[in-house]
Amino acid sequence: MDTLVIPASGAEPRRAAGRSAHRLFYVSVALAMTAMVVIGFWPSYFGPVARGTYAGSWVFHLHGLVFMGWMGLLVAQVALVAAGRTRMHRRVGTAGIAYGVLVLIVGLGVSFYSPVMHIANRTWTVDQAAAFLLLPLGDMALFGGFFGAAIRYRRQPEIHKRLMLLATIALAFAAVFRRVPADQPATFLAIWLAPLAAAMAYDWRTRGRVHPTYVIGLVVCLVAFARVFAMNRDAWLSIGRALLASAA
Repeated sequence: MDTLVIPASGAEPRRAAGRSAHRLFYVSVALAMTAMVVIGFWPSYFGPVARGTYAGSWVFHLHGLVFMGWMGLLVAQVALVAAGRTRMHRRVGTAGIAYGVLVLIVGLGVSFYSPVMHIANRTWTVDQAAAFLLLPLGDMALFGGFFGAAIRYRRQPEIHKRLMLLATIALAFAAVFRRVPADQPATFLAIWLAPLAAAMAYDWRTRGRVHPTYVIGLVVCLVAFARVFAMNRDAWLSIGRALLASAA
């Protein structure tokens, strides 16, 4: 006599709820990082623009537009996955590769334009500009590394999505730096790496372990942060001065 096996009535709803929570988590993190960027740049850029008092160069408008476009792209991509539209996510991702390259190009350009402009306006000394240069160049190196790895692993979603999160965290460094001084490293790291900490905690709760991509990413971010202690040292200043002289 055949045995009729009846599945537990709550099993499928629980799995569906788990998938929904998983998708909602990444949308929430993307929105939180977007808010972090807006809050970080509000006093120096978004606030003055909103009040009509911003007097900076069009270059900074371009920079702001491109970088906020990246944040919008991130939110859109995780929202597409959350809605189950993975095919559209992949199509948008193809264009996203070109956009990521644009972010890198614009970021590198502004990395040099800003300190050179401050020197020309005599608001910074050459050494102040050279010291600052290490920060945005580090951001771009960090973003470029994570973004390039995300492209390499785009057919492995579990690795790809974590690398994209890390690439965006790299860009958020500048926003946090606008509000938290570098001489408060514990506070800075707590804010800057909060999205990564949340993602690692979520991995631990849902998977029972943290994905290796996050572990490696955390180490890389901590090493990259250490540049704030080198920016005023003679070894870097000599390099920074030479780079600015070649860009001027």
